[in-house]
Amino acid sequence: MSKISQIEPILLAHPEKGSATWASVMILVRVVTSDGMIGYGEAVPTLRVINVYNTIKQVAKGYIGKEAEEPEKNYHEWYKQDFYLARSFESATATSAIDQALWDILGKELGAPIYKLLGGKVRDKIPVYANGWYQDAVYPEDFAEKAKRVVNMGYKALKFDPFGPYYDWIDEKGLKEAEARVRAVRETVGDQVDILIEHHGRFNANSAIAIAKRLEKYSPVFMEEPVHHEDIEGLRKYKSVVTSLKVALGERLVSLKEAMFYIGERLVDIIQPDLCNIGGITVGKKVVSLAEANDVEVAFHNAFGSVQNAYSLQLSATVKNLYLLENFYDWFPQWKRDIIYDETKVDNGHVKIPEKPGIGVSINEKAIESMQVEPRELDVVDEPVWVVKGTWKHFS
Repeated sequence: MSKISQIEPILLAHPEKGSATWASVMILVRVVTSDGMIGYGEAVPTLRVINVYNTIKQVAKGYIGKEAEEPEKNYHEWYKQDFYLARSFESATATSAIDQALWDILGKELGAPIYKLLGGKVRDKIPVYANGWYQDAVYPEDFAEKAKRVVNMGYKALKFDPFGPYYDWIDEKGLKEAEARVRAVRETVGDQVDILIEHHGRFNANSAIAIAKRLEKYSPVFMEEPVHHEDIEGLRKYKSVVTSLKVALGERLVSLKEAMFYIGERLVDIIQPDLCNIGGITVGKKVVSLAEANDVEVAFHNAFGSVQNAYSLQLSATVKNLYLLENFYDWFPQWKRDIIYDETKVDNGHVKIPEKPGIGVSINEKAIESMQVEPRELDVVDEPVWVVKGTWKHFS
């Protein structure tokens, strides 16, 4: 067995930013073993680049010297050491990225892609939905034009946030604007394409309920994070009133027990764990089992980079109760695709499962070296980093 000898955080940046401001940079983790095996993982950047980068260095102290082939044992050892793991986003994403890299190494040592280590695949290709496609869309005709392009690319489902700059509450003007955008998309794509409504967890319960009543007629498959993440009672109220629409959530979950709470309390219909902060493959696969046992569908949150995307494809291959996998790939800046030699192309709304050992794809070391930078604070502007770029606007 080989031991973990080195764990290194790597920050990547490029002048080409893409539509996802929250992921305009990438944080990778490189794990090296005593026999020279290398694995990669990906952590979440958002506005906490320096925090996450430094936390990876601290979490690494708990993994160095451990057996690389034992991600389960190593996760629990760090859980024991870090008193605040279940409450710390920074520790959770650092741990998740390291865990991913260990599964990558394990697959490479055994000569198999990760999905084979998890019991094998239940499908040959992964159905995906489009996100990130509506950069700079403000008016209904903007959304309609861009939605038409998405459907022409072969996608059968697309997600978008139609709420402009509204936060916490929404008035009648905001409801009319949101409805006009959703109506334009629905009329453009027809009834055979799924539309998914992103709220970004930013409304109080009364506003979220008003939104649901206004948009219900357009038959969205789910309403994502309709209320603030920590507003449990608001979510209960929403679920008790809005009975005809599914609730999707989960990208901000950082532990198995947190996921169990939402599933056990019937507060979620489609759970969206993120393999970059739920606990990597080790915890992500357990969330899938919890969901399956409770008739909850799975749609991994998958909005950061191409390494995360590769892991999400591996685990999605094993999920019987998969709805769809989120996909930004066609709207990534080219440099993110170059990191994996563009090996996970979308074809007619599906991605073929990568078959190389470990993560399933090759990592472009030269591209990583050319884009590596030192961490620094990010600017904070009026448009939050968590919205698709250029959409935080009212009708003029």
